[in-house]
Amino acid sequence: MTEWWKKAVVYQIYPRSFYDTNGDGIGDLRGIMDKLDYLKKLGIDCIWISPVYDSPQDDNGYDIRDYRKIDKMFGTNEDMDRLLDEAHARGIKIVMDLVVNHTSDEHAWFVESRKSKDNPYRDFYFWKDPKPDGTPPNNWGSMFSGSAWEYDETTGQYYLHYFSKKQPDLNWENEKVRKEIYDMMKFWMDKGVDGWRMDVIGSISKFLDFPDYELPEGQKYDIGKYHANGPRLHAFIQEMNREVLSKYDCMTVGEAIGSDVEIAKKYTGPDRHELNMIFNFEHMDVDTKPGSPAGKWALKPFDLIELKQILSRWQYALADTGWNALYFENHDQARVVSRWGNDTTYRAECAKAFATILHGLKGTPFIYQGEEIGMVNAALELEEYDDIEIRNAYQELVLENQIMTKDEFLTAVRKKGRDNARTPMQWDSGPNAGFTTGKPWLKVNARYPEINVAKALQDSNSIFYYYQSLIKLRHTYDVFTDGRYELLMPDHPHLYVYTRENESEKLLVAANLSENTVSFDQPDGNWKLLLGNYEDTRSSTLFRPYEAGIYYLEK
Repeated sequence: MTEWWKKAVVYQIYPRSFYDTNGDGIGDLRGIMDKLDYLKKLGIDCIWISPVYDSPQDDNGYDIRDYRKIDKMFGTNEDMDRLLDEAHARGIKIVMDLVVNHTSDEHAWFVESRKSKDNPYRDFYFWKDPKPDGTPPNNWGSMFSGSAWEYDETTGQYYLHYFSKKQPDLNWENEKVRKEIYDMMKFWMDKGVDGWRMDVIGSISKFLDFPDYELPEGQKYDIGKYHANGPRLHAFIQEMNREVLSKYDCMTVGEAIGSDVEIAKKYTGPDRHELNMIFNFEHMDVDTKPGSPAGKWALKPFDLIELKQILSRWQYALADTGWNALYFENHDQARVVSRWGNDTTYRAECAKAFATILHGLKGTPFIYQGEEIGMVNAALELEEYDDIEIRNAYQELVLENQIMTKDEFLTAVRKKGRDNARTPMQWDSGPNAGFTTGKPWLKVNARYPEINVAKALQDSNSIFYYYQSLIKLRHTYDVFTDGRYELLMPDHPHLYVYTRENESEKLLVAANLSENTVSFDQPDGNWKLLLGNYEDTRSSTLFRPYEAGIYYLEK
């Protein structure tokens, strides 16, 4: 029997931006409950909810103060119980975010840990002496700029934080830490949670000799191979599987920074008893200049040939030994139509074309809230962005080191900044896009009168109904789940074309991801059009701008 998550389509909700029911400008759990029928109409099988635990919100809830308590900003534990019941009553599963590489510095464990060197919780985290000159223990950098070490005057030592200094890293070497985490996971799964998206799980095992990076002259810190895939990573995940995951019919997807296909096989090989699938980041860097001191903010034009190479490598590598998690958007990635496509002239065609390519692949597709109505990036001013990553990068790259000008940085943020995905969900053309009756925590995208759910539901040719059709196809035809993938025309600069084939069925998936009209000859065979993104999509030899189609052949 096929595991349920192989047939499933997952919808990610970023709760603070989804739907606000109490007028405080922040989305909440009751808001998710209110929209369950909308999600049922879309046809999704499972919701992944970004963190809703008690948190000081230094990094929008990825800094957790109490793992067993819902933050009052989002509601109560009783609201979470009810949401599970309401979703399950509609046949929708719920996956929560597991954030266990780090906690908040306000978590009870860390509050105790920093009190003294002999506190029982001291080795729940990583504490190290300064170098003889007082500088940090090594030159590891934080993902949010600066050093990964923060000096604490109370005990005269540094603690490790891969992200914000308010997010100290947990010491997974400590068996007590692991037991606390496993008990917490069981707490939620016993309530009915159907699985986990595991935040930066690839970083939980540390290189305990804490080696320095070799740095070019003038560079203080680096982020690289020592930040992920530590020596005991897979042993820890296998233990988690033995102690917790294997006891439930659940879905697991790990955020696996620093992963290539060989590491992915370790995570996802069925005989290894680790995770079902991982998110990799390789395909999301096709618009980034490699090796630039500006990091992710160093833009280069979208390269379709490179995207095809990367996605195909993952399809081939995991064909028999693992499973792919498929995504273009999430709470950490900008809107794909704005980033890689055309969000004005061809917005609807473009959104449908990228969806066609993604949902035709082998794996479990993830839809990010608003993707199904073609939401676009928000052209905000620099001071209107909320994200800690953007604020810290501006300080480091523009103000301190002059690696970029303010204008260059703003251009990059408008293309790739995380807040592009975090602007409030656009429900209708009323005030604040129908998201809240209060003042939204982040500015609503100015294009909401044109792009919103109410408008999409009234238009039978909308992006929403196209996504609904894609999901139906995945539920109907087994070839989407088990068919072999083969890339055609690998060097074509505008067309992405591939086949999926099992014993009885064959699919042809084709999309023109450009603004040009290009010629396209279908392979021989009596192909039937299952879905096309132009009202008159046909089996012609010309593909119009962003035209896409899925064709079916019964063998």
